[in-house]
Amino acid sequence: MKTRKLGNSDLVVSSIGLGIMGMSPGMYGETNDEQSIKTIHRALELGVTLIDTADVYGNGHNEELLGQALKGRRDQAIIATKFSYTPNYETISGHPDYVKEAVEESLRRLNIEHIDLYYQHRVDPNIPIEETIGAMSDLVRAGKVRYLGLSEASASTIRRAHAIHSISALESEYSLWSRDIEDEILPVARELGITHVAYSPLSRGFITGELRKFEDLDANDLRRYMPRFQGDNFNKNIEIADKIKEIANEKNCTPSQLALAWTIANHALPIPGTKRIKYLEENAASVDVELTPEDLVRIEEVSPKHVVHGTRYMKEQMTLLNG
Repeated sequence: MKTRKLGNSDLVVSSIGLGIMGMSPGMYGETNDEQSIKTIHRALELGVTLIDTADVYGNGHNEELLGQALKGRRDQAIIATKFSYTPNYETISGHPDYVKEAVEESLRRLNIEHIDLYYQHRVDPNIPIEETIGAMSDLVRAGKVRYLGLSEASASTIRRAHAIHSISALESEYSLWSRDIEDEILPVARELGITHVAYSPLSRGFITGELRKFEDLDANDLRRYMPRFQGDNFNKNIEIADKIKEIANEKNCTPSQLALAWTIANHALPIPGTKRIKYLEENAASVDVELTPEDLVRIEEVSPKHVVHGTRYMKEQMTLLNG
C-alpha cells in the first residue's frame, strides 16, 4: 500500500482510506457487524490505515463497531471521527461545551485514549468558527485528540479556522460527479498545506456501474432520497456511468478503480466506503492504476464537470454544505 503524509501533521497514512458509515443500520441497506469487522481487519492487512467514522453514524453504533474491530489492533489504524450532528441528524452544534461532551462520548464508544483526527462534521452557522476550533484545540492540548479537521467547510471558514489552530485535513465529497469545490475551496486547502480527504469518491456507488435501476436500492437505503438517484436523473446518470466503464475496460481495471485513480491523480485522499471484503480489495488496488495525461483528458470528455444530473443532497441539506 502506498502512503502519504496527512497535511499539517506527523501522521503517515495509506493513500486510500476506508469509510465505514455504511456498516451501520439506516445508511445503505442491510448490515452485518461480523462481516463488517472482518472487512475492517482485512483493510488493516492490506495496509489501509485511515479508517473514517462519525458519532452520528448509527447514533454511536459506527464508533462502537470500530472500537470492537480494533481491540488489540489500535496501533495499526489512524482513527478519524467527527462531531457536530446531534442524534438522528436533528441539529448541528459547534458550541465549545458540546465539543467537549462529544469527544468524551466518542472516546468511550471507540474505547481508545485519543483520536488521531477529529473533524467538525458540519460548520455551525450560529457559533463563530473561532470558538469551535478554540475548544477543539483544547482537546489537542489535553491529549484527547492529535490533529484537527473540517468537513464541508467554505474557503473563508478554513482560513479563519487555520488561523486559530493548524488544520490537517478537509473532508469533502469529491468525485467525477462532485467537483464544485475545485474553484475556491481546494486552492485554499492546498495553499495552507491541508490534505483533501474525499468522501463518496464513487458517487455513493453510482460510478461502479453495478447499480442499474432504482429498485435495486433497499427500502431503508438513504440514496432513495437523493435527487441524483431519482426519476429521469437516474437513467441519465446510468448512461454516463456506462461511458466511464468503457474507459475502465480499456485500462483493464474496474470503473471503481478508474474513478479512485482519477481522485488520487487530483491530489485527493479517497475514503471509499464498503461493507464487503471483495469491494475493499478492489478499491485498495486502485492505488496501482496509472492514468496518463491522455487518460485524464478522455475521462474529462465523457464525464466533464457538472455533467451529473441531480444534486447530491436534497435542497434543505445542501444549505449545510460549505459553511
